[in-house]
Amino acid sequence: MKTIESENIPPRKPKLLEQARNILRANYYSRRTEEVYLGWMRRYILFHGKRHPQELGEPEVGAFLSDLTVRLGVAESTQNQALSALLFLYAKVLGRPLRELGPVERARRPKKVPVVLTRTEARALLGRRAPAGRWKLAERWHPPPRRGGIVAIL
Repeated sequence: MKTIESENIPPRKPKLLEQARNILRANYYSRRTEEVYLGWMRRYILFHGKRHPQELGEPEVGAFLSDLTVRLGVAESTQNQALSALLFLYAKVLGRPLRELGPVERARRPKKVPVVLTRTEARALLGRRAPAGRWKLAERWHPPPRRGGIVAIL
């Protein structure tokens, strides 16, 4: 039975994050992607003092992404994930794709520096091996160490 009050109340428009969730589900994004994207959208809104993303634009997105790198020191993949979430927010939810973000401090992958041992360090490391009598017991669980290779160099 309908009441007079329920007929006069217009249906509530879903909030921004609810809209984003509905669009993510309609496009068959995984639940985990949904959680992560909504998390980045929430952080973005909080970063800008709870201002609606419709009021914000490319400079604010760039400022948020730069802050992730500079202040929080996130990895490159994390920053890319945040960018993907915000691109989705603007293009699919708000219907206004982002253009040029401007100067953004991009996260960089750390350089992998090879570890090189001096001859003295290599001898010290190899000198810490288990005594010869214990090799037989250890061979049951681990293959015997290679003979040759670096040992031949020393």
